[in-house]
Amino acid sequence: MPESIPAFCKTVRAYWVFYLMMLPAGLVLIVNNYIPMFGVIIAFKNINYAKGIFKSPWIGFQNFKFLFSTEAAWIITRNTICYNAVFIVLNLLIAVAFAMMFNEMRSRFLSKFHQSTMFLPFFLSMIVVSYLVYAFLGQDHGFLNTVVFPKFGIEPIEWYSEPKYWPLILPIVNVWKNIGYYTVIYMAAMLGIDNEYYEAALIDGASKWQQIKKITIPLIVPVMIVMTLLQIGKIFYADFGLFFQVTRNAGALYPATQVIDTYVYQTFLSMGDIGMSSAAGLFQSVIGFILVLGSNLIVRRVSKENALF
Repeated sequence: MPESIPAFCKTVRAYWVFYLMMLPAGLVLIVNNYIPMFGVIIAFKNINYAKGIFKSPWIGFQNFKFLFSTEAAWIITRNTICYNAVFIVLNLLIAVAFAMMFNEMRSRFLSKFHQSTMFLPFFLSMIVVSYLVYAFLGQDHGFLNTVVFPKFGIEPIEWYSEPKYWPLILPIVNVWKNIGYYTVIYMAAMLGIDNEYYEAALIDGASKWQQIKKITIPLIVPVMIVMTLLQIGKIFYADFGLFFQVTRNAGALYPATQVIDTYVYQTFLSMGDIGMSSAAGLFQSVIGFILVLGSNLIVRRVSKENALF
């Protein structure tokens, strides 16, 4: 240990310019990410605003017990995990497929045009997206009920009163909004592949599918693993705008659309219980951290060089 301290000082002295450049970002990280972590104690206290955080009484795991003893606990946990699992799979498969198609387009102009077109929804607010969805699904003026269905003799559907349709609608909306972002990432990974691999494959008589299977996919696997692990770390977090704004917070849809984030928000509004909200946030963070470590451990067992750390 004593020998490591002088070695570290020598490293700092040799690269002090880089440490100085890193200092502002390091301070922002500490102030915004690490110091606020002290607030996790709120999850274990019965907060009294008059007494403050320090003098509020400790109640142990009572907030967690209350959170998971409700009738909705199983529903919100199931919805959160299942929806995020579907989102992870769809975002991976569809984004990689689109990236491969764009990468194979001969016209670079058309390729860039399609990428930009797909990327545009990523910048839209969920409030804007919610109105776009409502323009399609509205009961009285929605495009489907007033234009499409009458042509096929189908009766109008009360979309915001029927939970059974939303396990399909929400993944579609999520993919439409985010697929451009993931496609660009995987395309960037593909552009980094040396063309000599493909030239050698052509000389050996490899077909286009064989090139994709033996060259493209194996070389972008590390990026796919990193993106998947990052999403797994947030599997207990739901896109609040997607589940709250797009569904218009319709009570009839709660069995199919209510997730941990929306449940905590609604509970906090009705009860003002900041302790339970903090308990839910801590639970999501800890489980996400464990899932990332576990997933990365599995990746290391299978292929050590593709592990995140």
